[in-house]
Amino acid sequence: MSTMRDAAMTSKAWPFEAARAVLKRYEKAPPEKGYVLFETGYGPSGLPHIGTFGEVARTSMVRKAFETISDIPTKLICFSDDLDGMRKVPGNVPNPEMLQEHLQKPLTSVPDPFEQFESFGHHNNAMLRRFLDTFGFEYEFYSATEFYQSGQFDEVLLRAAEKYDDIMKVMLKSLREERQQTYSIFLPIHPDTGRVLYVPMKEVNAKEGTITFDDETGQEMTLPITGGNVKLQWKPDFGARWAALGVDFEMYGKDHSTNTPIYDRICEILGWKKPEHFTYELFLDENGQKISKSSGNGVSIDEWLTYASSESLSYFMYQKPKTAKRMFFDVIPKAVDEYHQQLRAFPGQDDTQKLNNPVWHIHGGDVPESTLLVPFGMLLNLASVSGAEDKETLWGFIRRYAPDATAQSHPDLDQAAGFAVRYYNDFVKPAKTYRLPSDAEREALTALRDALAAHDGATDDETLQSIVYAVGRDRFDPLRDWFKALYQVLLGADQGPRFGGFIALYGVEESIALIDKGLAGELAG
Repeated sequence: MSTMRDAAMTSKAWPFEAARAVLKRYEKAPPEKGYVLFETGYGPSGLPHIGTFGEVARTSMVRKAFETISDIPTKLICFSDDLDGMRKVPGNVPNPEMLQEHLQKPLTSVPDPFEQFESFGHHNNAMLRRFLDTFGFEYEFYSATEFYQSGQFDEVLLRAAEKYDDIMKVMLKSLREERQQTYSIFLPIHPDTGRVLYVPMKEVNAKEGTITFDDETGQEMTLPITGGNVKLQWKPDFGARWAALGVDFEMYGKDHSTNTPIYDRICEILGWKKPEHFTYELFLDENGQKISKSSGNGVSIDEWLTYASSESLSYFMYQKPKTAKRMFFDVIPKAVDEYHQQLRAFPGQDDTQKLNNPVWHIHGGDVPESTLLVPFGMLLNLASVSGAEDKETLWGFIRRYAPDATAQSHPDLDQAAGFAVRYYNDFVKPAKTYRLPSDAEREALTALRDALAAHDGATDDETLQSIVYAVGRDRFDPLRDWFKALYQVLLGADQGPRFGGFIALYGVEESIALIDKGLAGELAG
């Protein structure tokens, strides 16, 4: 057994803990189906969003962890619930009026308002696949419409008819009394109108494999359960799908966790061992409210990728998945810099440390080298003091700081410089507020200015940081008040980079001129 596998068997990283739980399912015998199945579900009523990315990214991390501790083959299925009835017309599509008459029809029977695909469901499925392909996820795509219509679900649907009373018992316990009166696990799809019907059953005939009910007009109808004529309500569908596919692992948000016992029990009634679960916490917006697709609060995937790389987003997704985290624009710079810190640390780590490092999970063990010479936070401050409108302005400073660096040799740095200019102009610039120095701060800033002017030695980060530190140490207690003053007076911000590193990048002469402006009140004017 390799030392890496040994380390993985005891790693405290959450993907390995989840992967070991999956492996335990097969400690006595390997899976009869020949592989371990990871699944992630998708409701295709809207476009893919940041939660979709998080779920597939995290599931992929568990899958990779499993492949490190086991030789059993794996599959990841991305399952689209596109047979669901369209409950309301989405607000963000063209031609919304054309959709109105198709309410309650399966999404794959609703015309595409974008007029590009054979249905709205097909359109959203294509968007999902393009989305997943963009990030290089490895998966197999399943459509609920095909799954029901092709007969792949028939065996489990017939078993659901056989076990109808048992499944109904599970469901009725979770429903309010008035809902219990009309509830059925089966939803017929009306052969004439094509709508998904929520109607009580008059008869479920397991022997014939049919259901009998009255439609909305009172007409009695009998339909076969199989072949896509009938679908399951969403909670039974969840458990039945696990049984039909043989799912071993699925993760979902905390909002599903109260339903987990229902899904699990239905899966077991239908003849499959309930899968391993992982419940993650939901994201919060800047005000601590739950992020929702409909209200559009928080950060969208496109917005994150406007200001930072997808790897930094994966890093954010990896961190503490069981803790509710604020996901707003201000978390982006920190995520970028921490991701690159971990990349730089990786080569010097032992196997245990490597497996606990988020970058191992983000890159599936094949970890690249960081070429971000200058932290993102520092690039933002540089954009701020130089008033940069394009990344070329930043490269002027970077070349002097690191003469050998080019866009080709340091692609991370080049990409981050472009992101930093964009982020600065959209978020930092509008919020910048400078203040005048107090008398004590004015005296310290003058001392720093004079010390920099008199310095004729090395101009590296550490040397310059020691000058900044020496000036503050004699005058401020606590010392952080000195750095706060530097940020607020010279950068118009409450926090910032190591100031010695900033001077090294911006230039000693330029920094002296900046201090002069701060002392003269030109910045706060």
